[in-house]
Amino acid sequence: MPEQVIRPAGGLAAPPPLALYVHLPWCVRKCPYCDFNSHALRGEVPEDAYLDALERDITAALPQVWGREVASVFIGGGTPSLFSAAGIDRLLTLARTLLRMSPLAEITLEANPGTFEVARFRAYRSAGVNRLSLGIQSFHARHLEALGRIHDEREARAAVEAALSIFDNVNLDLMYALPGQSLAEAEADLRAAVDYRPPHLSAYHLTLEPNTAFAAAPPALPDADLAADMQEAVEAILAGAGYAHYETSAYALPGQRCRHNLNYWRFGDYLGIGAGAHSKLSFHDRIVRQARVRHPREYLERAGTPAALAEDRPVGRRDLPFEFMMNALRLTGGFPVDLFQARTGLPISAAARGVEEGARRGLLERDLREIRPTPLGRRFLNDLLGLFLD
Repeated sequence: MPEQVIRPAGGLAAPPPLALYVHLPWCVRKCPYCDFNSHALRGEVPEDAYLDALERDITAALPQVWGREVASVFIGGGTPSLFSAAGIDRLLTLARTLLRMSPLAEITLEANPGTFEVARFRAYRSAGVNRLSLGIQSFHARHLEALGRIHDEREARAAVEAALSIFDNVNLDLMYALPGQSLAEAEADLRAAVDYRPPHLSAYHLTLEPNTAFAAAPPALPDADLAADMQEAVEAILAGAGYAHYETSAYALPGQRCRHNLNYWRFGDYLGIGAGAHSKLSFHDRIVRQARVRHPREYLERAGTPAALAEDRPVGRRDLPFEFMMNALRLTGGFPVDLFQARTGLPISAAARGVEEGARRGLLERDLREIRPTPLGRRFLNDLLGLFLD
């Protein structure tokens, strides 16, 4: 018999904040470590056809988000900077026209330094993009080549300089524990990034994900001890430069935390449109997860119809504690206790067993107001999250 998804105490008192995620799935070349829904471009980007599909997608989703304000937009991929500035302008105009967009919305566009042009960056800013996220990954030529990136160190630096001259809010993505990387090289990448003083930095530990080229032919990666030393160096260098470590892989100068990603970590709602995009939407009596079909060709054919949804399911009551903690415990400062009930409709007692065991093992700290991971809990986050699996 299927599990009931009725919320206790009358359900959610109010919906959480809402964000919009837009997936643009094409890239110049698939990176060997990438498990995202990205597809190497063959020929020209079918920009107009894809924007038509996005318009149908948003329109079909309107009844699910009617009247709710969109607080942030994130345009990810793939390589969204393959789209023209006119295409991004049309996309944001669609969003503003069809949805109730906050006039102060944070609007992020992911960009690849290999597709960088100063005039294009300026035009993105004019279209309404107010935050640029650059996929630098490394400033070292050998490591960029090992990662399959299409840019070199010179292009990386030129893109950073241009982005910071055009946008007030810029994120740089870096990776560490790369094939053949030494501790000194990882530290050099961090110091190179810090020298530019970007408002936000993301530092990701390279992992071998299933169904990637690296998983099929694994490169020689730093061992666990060296990778741990790199992680400690990342934290120390960025803390010394004034960056707050507020989420597992995210660091920000004061007032520069990514509002869109914070909404994810606080178990907020998001409408995902585009090929393979995921949504989490809350209603009074249920929370649902959706996913669009992954392949761009199928998405172009089905967008705006029920056939565009590869997944559309309610989240079971027993799954909610894990799903909430999987997000909220990525935040180094944890979460207010009352946020759990506000976002799940369940009392915190529904997660009591995991909280108690996490505290006993030294993975969690708690008081009457907050629950947060300890430094040990942050280091062994998967073990901590496993305590909330039913």
